[in-house]
Amino acid sequence: MKLQTERMIARQEGAVGWITFNQPAKHNAVSLDMWQGLHDAVGAFAADDEVRVIVLQGAGERAFVSGADISEFEQKRSSAGTIAGYDAVARRATAVLQDAGKPTLAMIRGFCMGAGVAIALACDLRLAAEGSMFAVPAAKLGLGYEFEGVRKLVEVVGPSFAREIFYTARQFTAQEALAMGLVNRVLPADGLEDYVRDYAGRIAGNAPLTVASIKTLVAQALKDESQRDPALCRAVVERCFASADYVEGRRAFMEKRKPRFTGR
Repeated sequence: MKLQTERMIARQEGAVGWITFNQPAKHNAVSLDMWQGLHDAVGAFAADDEVRVIVLQGAGERAFVSGADISEFEQKRSSAGTIAGYDAVARRATAVLQDAGKPTLAMIRGFCMGAGVAIALACDLRLAAEGSMFAVPAAKLGLGYEFEGVRKLVEVVGPSFAREIFYTARQFTAQEALAMGLVNRVLPADGLEDYVRDYAGRIAGNAPLTVASIKTLVAQALKDESQRDPALCRAVVERCFASADYVEGRRAFMEKRKPRFTGR
C-alpha cells in the first residue's frame, strides 16, 4: 500500500495488515504526516475484506513510538489554530484505530512514550518485548492531556495506576506495565515477532463475524448503561448465527477438520 509519507509503511501479509512507524532516527517519534498516514493505513485495512487483523510496530529495535515529534511543534503546534488542527488529525487517527471493526495489535519494542502509549491503548491488544519502557511524560512538558486519552488509560489500568503514570511522569518497565494491565504479554525480545505473527494468524483463522461481534460487545459493555445500544448488541450476535460461517463451523467440528471461514 502506498501512503503519502515514507515515514509510515503499510503492507499486507496474508490476512494480516502490518503498519510500521518508520522514523527510527528519532525513535519513531510521530509527526503530523505520520498521524495522517496512520489514519489512511488503518482505514484502508479496515475496508479490505482480505485483512482480518491489523498489527502496529515501530521500525528498528529501539522504539515502538517514542512520543510526538516535538521538533515540529514550533511550526505546526504553537498557536490555538495550529494546535486545534494538529490535534484533530491525531484524534481522527486514534479514533479510526480504536473503532476499526477488526482486531488490532500493538507489537512493542523499546520505547513506548507519550503518543506511543496513546496509540497502543487504541489497539485491542498490546504485546511487548522484555526491556521495553513506557511513560506518559506530559507533566514534564507542561502539556494538557485530553479527557479521552485519560479515560482510555483509566479504562485499561484503573484510576490508581493512571494517576501514578501521569503524576510521576516516570518510565515504567515492561514487567511493571504487565502488572498494571497496560500490556497483555511480555515476551523475550528475540521471540516477539514470531509470537505476534502466530498470535495474529490464530486470530485471523477464527470466524471474522464472531471476532468483530466481540469487539463491538466489549465496546458497548464499557459504556455507561444509558449510552449502550441494545439493538446493535442483538444484531451483531444474530448476524453470527445467520452466517455461512456458523454453518461451516458446525460442519468442521463434526467432521473434525479446520474450518474455512469467509466472513459471510
